Amino acid sequence: MYAVRQWSVRHARGLNRFYRVFESLLVRMAPLWSAIGHERLEKPFAFAERNVKGLLFDCQMCGQCVLSSTGMSCPMNCPKNLRNGPCGGVRENGHCEVKPEMRCVWVAAFDGAQRIPDGLKTMSGVQFALDRRAQGRSSWLRVVREKTGGENAGTKP
Repeated sequence: MYAVRQWSVRHARGLNRFYRVFESLLVRMAPLWSAIGHERLEKPFAFAERNVKGLLFDCQMCGQCVLSSTGMSCPMNCPKNLRNGPCGGVRENGHCEVKPEMRCVWVAAFDGAQRIPDGLKTMSGVQFALDRRAQGRSSWLRVVREKTGGENAGTKP
């Protein structure tokens, strides 16, 4: 899994481009998702998201995905769950102080962000603390609700 996660960071540009197209497709299909009902779609969407993003990014299903803001390196893979940059314990070789065999997710995020247009600028934005109520829920459906003002936009995790 770790090797695939590193591959995803190396291919951040293409994966980010793919996600932008995928996101626009999901948003265009918002009327269908609303007609079916977001709560009805939650389990199948979360299942698909968990499997796809789990394979590519070792996704922890926080429900508030920031991959496109972190160079396709999931900050939830940080043993300390830091969402706004590295701690003070990054080793000289770029590895984690808690898991020395693992490259710091923020060092990887910086590398991935350099591959994405405006990635470093996007990465400098502050990520808000996690709303743990969203754990296990689909961030894809959340994005659709937020972008369309759809069913319970912004009120449900």
